[in-house]
Amino acid sequence: MKLDILVLASHPDDAELCCGGTLALAIAQGKKVGVVDLTRGELGTRGTPQTRAAEAAAAAEILGLSARENLGLPDGFFRNDREHQLPVIAAVRRYQPEVVLCNAIYDRHPDHGRGSQLASESCFLAGLKMIETVGADGQPQAAWRPKQVYHFIQDRYIKPDFVVDISAHWETKRASVAAYGSQFNVADGQPHTHISSPEFWHFVEGRAREFGHAIGVEFGEGFTVERPIGVLDLAALK
Repeated sequence: MKLDILVLASHPDDAELCCGGTLALAIAQGKKVGVVDLTRGELGTRGTPQTRAAEAAAAAEILGLSARENLGLPDGFFRNDREHQLPVIAAVRRYQPEVVLCNAIYDRHPDHGRGSQLASESCFLAGLKMIETVGADGQPQAAWRPKQVYHFIQDRYIKPDFVVDISAHWETKRASVAAYGSQFNVADGQPHTHISSPEFWHFVEGRAREFGHAIGVEFGEGFTVERPIGVLDLAALK
């Protein structure tokens, strides 16, 4: 299945938290969007890999994703090396996205910055025909390189290079995040974590309002770029 946009995210829920509104907007515009989670989040204090998988499936339905899968790389221990690049390269070739969204270039959780590098370098390598990968049918995959790789912004503030207006899709984003009840439910008697408190959701909303305010709208999601974005129409810029 060819996608317009593919998210490569270190953990289930990274995509929903950081670019869920952007995904909902793209889907509303008729684009095909998918998410590939690199790990199962098995080192998380709350929940289980099985719970996270069910939550990811529910979030995918809420957003209307065309595809979602998990590569099962080791949470906390994957590296940006050949062993871990090859399955990511295969995923990029499988979905042939025009645009890839991936983790923040650096962040509080070391998996985020490392996942950012892994995704970015794998996107480049996926375009080299001398690197051989095979699809689910056992046939060789064609080389494919996305046109753009953008990085969403997570816990640590990074000045965005551009902001997407997600005001019309804020509630969809919120619902997709809420699908991860094992992570964000504060009344279940399990150990509390950095993201399970009510204050964390206030932070997520505050960040979205901050980015939205920067472009004169209610809610926004910010991204950084690896190379300059070309435009044909200055009037199209907000």
